[in-house]
Amino acid sequence: GYLMARQGLDVVAAHFSLEPITDDAAALKTRALCSILGVPTLYVVRVGEAFAEIAHAAERRFYFVLTKRLMVRLADAIADREGADVLVTGENLGQVSSQTLASLRAIDAAARHPIVRPLIGFDKQEIVERAKTIGTYEVSKGPEICDLLGPPRPATHARIDQILLTHSHLDHSRG
Repeated sequence: GYLMARQGLDVVAAHFSLEPITDDAAALKTRALCSILGVPTLYVVRVGEAFAEIAHAAERRFYFVLTKRLMVRLADAIADREGADVLVTGENLGQVSSQTLASLRAIDAAARHPIVRPLIGFDKQEIVERAKTIGTYEVSKGPEICDLLGPPRPATHARIDQILLTHSHLDHSRG
């Protein structure tokens, strides 16, 4: 968000909260980060139950890609509401299972808006240093809860055909 705001974009933030599985601590951190960065609008979307359903009903190794696809679809709806032209994420290449080229392609396939990833070529240390420079590091550090429901051995190169097949099984499990 910081890098895109520097380029003149009006940033609207979205936080996908694992509530009610977790407490609201991550949402409170996100509010504090928006305050530091001067982001005036924040949507907090509670996805805990949907993520738990994905963890339970889908092929577990694809959990991270499937949940990111859900977040992209929800972000598309927010973008429509806000009149936004693009989605911006903080992903960087290769940091975790859903951030390989194959997995990013599978995630992108769920989006109606183009996805911009300004950190794509940064490594983790470069991101940490940038966060320290702009004053967001101390608020954002801490335990990661995003993988709370994730598998012990996630797929690292999810192909779109695998994801669509798994997604169709997930749709059928809902009845």
